[in-house]
Amino acid sequence: MTTLNLVLTATAAAGVLFAALYVLARRIDNYGIVDIAWSYAFGALAAFYALAGQGWPIRRALIAALVAVWSARLGTHLFVRVVGHHPVEDSRYVQLRRDWAAVFHRKMFGFFQLQALSVIALGVAFLCAAQNAAPALHPLETAGTALWLIAICGESLADAQLSAFKRNPANQGQVCAVGLWRLSRHPNYFFEWLIWVAYFVFALASPWGWLAIIGPAGILFLLLRVTGIPMAEAQSLRSKGDAYRRYQQTTSAFVPWFPKP
Repeated sequence: MTTLNLVLTATAAAGVLFAALYVLARRIDNYGIVDIAWSYAFGALAAFYALAGQGWPIRRALIAALVAVWSARLGTHLFVRVVGHHPVEDSRYVQLRRDWAAVFHRKMFGFFQLQALSVIALGVAFLCAAQNAAPALHPLETAGTALWLIAICGESLADAQLSAFKRNPANQGQVCAVGLWRLSRHPNYFFEWLIWVAYFVFALASPWGWLAIIGPAGILFLLLRVTGIPMAEAQSLRSKGDAYRRYQQTTSAFVPWFPKP
């Protein structure tokens, strides 16, 4: 398929799937499931580009495998969290119910469609790689794969450390400041962003690959200014108060670094 046909087909499919997901979310009255679908959607998108793309088969298979592993890990992590708390909804969506009370359903449908479009926009790296016909891996693609491996190991470790901390009843209401969380208040977000940097580096070896900068740039903006750190910090301050304020004073917000004394 041509690049234009790939994008148009993927965009139409994403719009339909997220519209159906909105209907399901409304039926079960839990809009947090969009986070699960958003994570899994990248694996499906990369697989589609790999199967229908015109690039070198080994490159197509490699980028699809990288995205599939990351997508499955993140999606399953969120699935366990959302289902484990159901019918209690994530605090972000509880807040959106308040903010959009007068036109909630219309705005939430639009929000779901924006999530669908974001998958297509952020997936530019996968598209560029899948259409690259060069019959050998470029050093940038090797570097991107190595960076991806570091990033996914870091994100998995951060999630595991936080989950283990929360499972201990003695830590209820306490701030997690162990392992990677001693070096960053949000190491999971940092390594998530690093994964998108890895996709960008991988895509740079392909024609028009520089367009993939939308991935790390967009994710960084969301994490630092919109739904990531700002909402997480606000919730932590509400639930942990002064203990979290002290944690903020000593620990880097994003990039892992030595804590202040």
